[in-house]
Amino acid sequence: MQTKRVGPNENDAAQEEDDPDGPADHSPLAGLHAIARACDHPGPAMSWRQFTASVRSGPGGERGEAWVADDSGRIDHARTDRARTDRARTYDGRTSSGQGGGDEVTGGYLLHFPQDDNTHLALLRLMTRPDRRREGIGGALLDHAIGRAREEGRRVLVGEAAAGGPGAEFAKARGFSPASTETRLVLDLRTADWSGLELLRARAVRHATDYSLERWVGPTPADLLGDMARLTEGMNDEPLGDLAIEHQRWTAGRVRAREEMLARAGQRTYTMIARHTASGEPAGFTQLIVDAERPEGWGRQSSTTVLAPHRGRRLGLVLKLANITWFRACEPSVERVITWNSVANPHMLAINEAMGFEVFDTWHQWQLDI
Repeated sequence: MQTKRVGPNENDAAQEEDDPDGPADHSPLAGLHAIARACDHPGPAMSWRQFTASVRSGPGGERGEAWVADDSGRIDHARTDRARTDRARTYDGRTSSGQGGGDEVTGGYLLHFPQDDNTHLALLRLMTRPDRRREGIGGALLDHAIGRAREEGRRVLVGEAAAGGPGAEFAKARGFSPASTETRLVLDLRTADWSGLELLRARAVRHATDYSLERWVGPTPADLLGDMARLTEGMNDEPLGDLAIEHQRWTAGRVRAREEMLARAGQRTYTMIARHTASGEPAGFTQLIVDAERPEGWGRQSSTTVLAPHRGRRLGLVLKLANITWFRACEPSVERVITWNSVANPHMLAINEAMGFEVFDTWHQWQLDI
């Protein structure tokens, strides 16, 4: 097995990030993307454009890199017939071949290095082809990723995996600890009780009469970047369990950099903030995200927070109900919205359940001191 670093611009036009239908099937990065989509099922999967953007950087400005493993130089006659079949097989319409008729991409990983804070961490997403698991590929890739993290001076590796799945079994066997637990919840927009949600919003608004709402699609207006930085830092209050993660420091520049990353990824954002009318102070925000080119029926509920001085007025519920109603009107092709909720955050969980979100699955974030 050979491990090599790959990037979005390593090949020719097959790596064009502007192609919403994905690349030609001969690039190693395309092979890794096919594996990522296979591993994402069920739930929303990354488009090619979103995947290549994530290789460059993470949502918080983390520097990213991607590595793939292939069967270069390997001769295994017992696997010859199956290998021929595998090279012709597609995952969600994309081949998992490394190069047309060449070496087969069997797995890989994305590694992100926080830059502005949490510089002791490396964030890992490790993937092995579903039909090539239990061959030692994942273990070899993890050893390689640990080496890369150490080279960058990182002391802690963090990844995530669905509870009860092969990733969780692998993480436990390799000494990772489950440091936090989150549920994914889904709201089906086709069957949601919209009349009931309007009544719920009307009742909640009575507790928030001192606040007004502002909204926009896409990048934050320049004069609101300072407010968004302040609001985004409110996410530091999110329960993190035993994760060795420090508070993130947000500035107007970092907010803009994140938005530029989302734009490169082809993502469209719907943002709504609450503002205290008397003081003009920002009080809370929520954000929904959709893949502008390949929504595939899915939207994503991203961050929601209310700053401490403004809590207890049902602003979180008001914001989320107003935003999802607006989002539904603007994105009629979206059928379901998925969100993450820490099990240690019962307040937000109660809001989501009141809106009709239902548990989809459970995930752990796994942590390893290296």
